[in-house]
Amino acid sequence: MTDLAIVYRKYDESLHWNFPGVLLGEDEHGVWTGHRKGIVGRKGHEPKFVYDFPFVMLFPRNAWWTASFNAYPHQTEVYVDVTTVPVVSDVDITMVDLDLDVIRKTDGRIFLDDADEFQEHQVRFGYPPDVVEQAERTAEWLMDAVTERREPFGRVHRGWLDKLEGLVTR
Repeated sequence: MTDLAIVYRKYDESLHWNFPGVLLGEDEHGVWTGHRKGIVGRKGHEPKFVYDFPFVMLFPRNAWWTASFNAYPHQTEVYVDVTTVPVVSDVDITMVDLDLDVIRKTDGRIFLDDADEFQEHQVRFGYPPDVVEQAERTAEWLMDAVTERREPFGRVHRGWLDKLEGLVTR
């Protein structure tokens, strides 16, 4: 498996979430990465922390979002970040986090998070009008897709979690 760095930045290019992963493969939805329990991550330059659960991520080739799918029994099943289109290379996957998040909990609750941060950062980072419009349109589409469990927000991620589990037990 290929090791990759997952690197989120903010609109001013400052480092945001960053952590390692392994390339699991690609399908019609995009590039899938796996993240084992115990990996070390960071938010910007804050102290490192250890992820205490495994998860897989999806990076679509032509969409303004990235998605994390957590293994059971994590209380958040799906966490989708509105971002710029992810850029995939041989060594990393990079994108700009645009604050808005669509979250589906295991109890079925679905909500849009960080709308206040999105408003603040429009001013602080000077998001251009087209970026604001694209982020809002993406968040609206994601709310519908995640609520309706349209793929890739239905069941497809389970096969990728199984693949990650297979790597862990080797």
